[in-house]
Amino acid sequence: MTPDHDRSRSPAGRTGLPDLLRGHRRTAGLTQAELASRAGVGVRTVRDLERGRSVRPQRTTVELLAAALDLTGATRATFLTAARSTASGEPPQPDVTPAALAITGSTASTAEPAGSGPQVALPPPVALIGRDRDVTELAGMLTAERGPRLVSLVGLAGVGKTALALSVAHAAARAHSGGVAGVLVGEGSDGPDVLAASMAVLGAARLPELVARLAGRPALLVMDAVERAPGPVAETLHRLTGVLPSLRVLVAGRHPVGLPGERVWPVAPLDVPPPGAERRGPATLGSWPAVALFTARLAQVRREPPTADELPALAALVRRLGGLPLAIELMAARGRILDLTELLDRYGDRVLDLATPADPAVHPGWDGPDATIRRSVGADDTGAVVAVTLRDAVETSYRLLASDERAALRRLAVFGNRWSVELAEEMLVDETDRDGAAAIDPVSLLDRLVELGLLSVRGTGPYRFRLLDAVRDFAAEQAAGGGELPSIRRRHAVVVTRLVARTATDLVGPRLPEALHRLDEVTSDISSALAHAATDDPVTALRLAASLTRWWRFRGRDVAGRQWLRRLLADPRTVDADPVLRGWAALGVARLAAEHGAGADELPTARAALDAFRQAGDVSGELESRIVLGALLIGVGRRDEAREQAETVLRLAGRNGRIRDMAVAQNSLAWHEIRVADLAAAHRRLAAVDRLAAECGEQRLRALSWANRAEVVRLEGRYADAVDQGRRAVAALSELGDPRHRRRVLGTIGLALAQDGRGDEAAEVLTELRADAAEVGVGVRSRPPAERAGPPRPRLHGAVPAGGGPKAAICALIEGNLALHRGDRELAAEWFAAAAEVGQDRRDGVEALVGLAASTADAAILDQLDRVCQESGIRLLPQESELLYALTATRGGPAER
Repeated sequence: MTPDHDRSRSPAGRTGLPDLLRGHRRTAGLTQAELASRAGVGVRTVRDLERGRSVRPQRTTVELLAAALDLTGATRATFLTAARSTASGEPPQPDVTPAALAITGSTASTAEPAGSGPQVALPPPVALIGRDRDVTELAGMLTAERGPRLVSLVGLAGVGKTALALSVAHAAARAHSGGVAGVLVGEGSDGPDVLAASMAVLGAARLPELVARLAGRPALLVMDAVERAPGPVAETLHRLTGVLPSLRVLVAGRHPVGLPGERVWPVAPLDVPPPGAERRGPATLGSWPAVALFTARLAQVRREPPTADELPALAALVRRLGGLPLAIELMAARGRILDLTELLDRYGDRVLDLATPADPAVHPGWDGPDATIRRSVGADDTGAVVAVTLRDAVETSYRLLASDERAALRRLAVFGNRWSVELAEEMLVDETDRDGAAAIDPVSLLDRLVELGLLSVRGTGPYRFRLLDAVRDFAAEQAAGGGELPSIRRRHAVVVTRLVARTATDLVGPRLPEALHRLDEVTSDISSALAHAATDDPVTALRLAASLTRWWRFRGRDVAGRQWLRRLLADPRTVDADPVLRGWAALGVARLAAEHGAGADELPTARAALDAFRQAGDVSGELESRIVLGALLIGVGRRDEAREQAETVLRLAGRNGRIRDMAVAQNSLAWHEIRVADLAAAHRRLAAVDRLAAECGEQRLRALSWANRAEVVRLEGRYADAVDQGRRAVAALSELGDPRHRRRVLGTIGLALAQDGRGDEAAEVLTELRADAAEVGVGVRSRPPAERAGPPRPRLHGAVPAGGGPKAAICALIEGNLALHRGDRELAAEWFAAAAEVGQDRRDGVEALVGLAASTADAAILDQLDRVCQESGIRLLPQESELLYALTATRGGPAER
């Protein structure tokens, strides 16, 4: 029966696909099996299409059949149009020809005339986001003269392997004059099926025919979903590449093929923005590929782009989705009903429950577990496509692992962010080996996880491994279901505690920046380990918290850190812990309390820590305790005791060869020299700090000595030199990541500029100080305040811990000096009064009162100045005494304090 005599017609009177297919096949003299073999599809596919049981035939399947039947021109167009009408239920339009019709064998599409280039029997490429580098490098690999013969794109379902393979194949097409074609492997395919399909799409029925057809010309075969029949695929590719040296193969699947010379290319999720990226605006946030994909898909279901209020939720969503394209598309599709904040609230903790639609045509290009386009050999086109969840997609890859690999994955899933090989090794130690002596080599395991696309590797540092978010969530579910989670989290807390304890020793010395960065990279793991251990194993939690004191201090987490330490020290289960451990924890409480102006409350705590270290003969602990105790004593005005502690530290450190502690002591003593107006002695001590810090490689102490010397030079009235020295210190502190002391040096620079009459430059410093203060939540007013801003704090950098918001007093002092230079004494008096009221440093307070007295010529202010100097032991500098000489003479008091 020819197509002109078909019995079955559409409602519009035209012939339907089943009869067209049957007629063309009989005209060609082919059986269903022969047509299936020639087209590279399953016999059942042909049978069901002819019986009308396949209501949604895939376009590529129909194109392969048209090519196998040698249909051309209007006959081909009618055949393809009938297939589209079958899927849509619309009457066929035979005069319409697809614009991107694929070609195979000798059949050309209307989009690309025959002879214009290599034949490409593939669907058109999908528009990709964030894959430009992958496409360029892979296409270059497939076109390089000495490039690999076989390239495997591996990854989790939904990561975009199929879409990437299509784009790469099209990009490399011009270098393959023998043609480019593709095969989708079906479930249950055997070796002959895969081989027949591969040869058919390349335009031949037998291997000798294919060899003759290519005649040494380069060709590219794309094979998708190879995990459905790994053995037959490997057998076929081994055979094809053996007889066709010009053939290159690009495969996509859950795991590599496993042939010699195979180049494995893990397809990673899209890059996601770091926390806080949304504060830089929608343009910057949208430059991240995961965000760009989300907003592009969101635009398909709602007209309005994300609002400014939705940006934090947008950033949080794509991070929570791990940059996985499938998950992003599924989430964005729900934006038709919910705004982004609602999406985050409703689905943020239910990512694994996201389900694909039952109709894969809704989102073409997904390579989900069963939702791929079925242009396959051995596949059944008639079965209903079932909606699957992201959990199902992950489980498919999870089941490819051996039981011991699954157990290891469940353990590694406890890491919240990136981790190193060493951390993985510790985490995978046998549970019965509590000392970690029986360590195993995790490299082969990590390689296997990368092969399956379950693990991403980014960057070149040690912390470059990270499980995909969906994989981590799924593995954690499995661990919880098997009752393993408590023991895994207990092990995690021990591993993180060991890491922090090792790193804490580098938080002093030349490796400080690296140590801070190392802990920053595992912040989420530190938090989760501490939270779990505080309930499950408080002694481990106490050991972890005691090692975090300096990191908490550098990162501005002093309040939370102090609360953790106090809670753990008060836990009855830690009472019998090592006294030295409890001593370090108590010292951490005192050190952190001083950071936010609560040092006076923890004086007994610091003394108790000192006693514990002395009883244990722990020199390091004794030195640290005396340093912290000295800082606390300065804060409560007991300056003589504080100086005694610093001098004791200097002697003890000298006897024990502790160069760094000697530098710290000299830095503290320099503050005492400034207090008594002995600036020459302060210079000598700060020079010693610089020398000792250089000797022990302590760059941060050197930078603090430069900052303090800038302050001393300013107090001497050498303002230009103070600015130069201060800027040197600012650069060093910025590089070291010490924002607190950097802001303090900016205050010194601003004061020097204001006192030198350099108003424009001082105004720039004021702007920066206020911007920094707003960022860290400190109130710095732009006009004179009327209320107190915070507790006392000395200016000298590193001599004592800081607390509260010193920028308020510094900014007021700068404003006062600027007004004084402009001749506006009334405004200057307001600023100096404000600085005196909120001054957190007795030296700042003295300067403010001197300025106030000079601005108002009010001799009554001298009484207040006398009282402050007497309480703090501060002596006026010579230039300050000269400035007040006339007032003191009027009052009849002494000219020098």
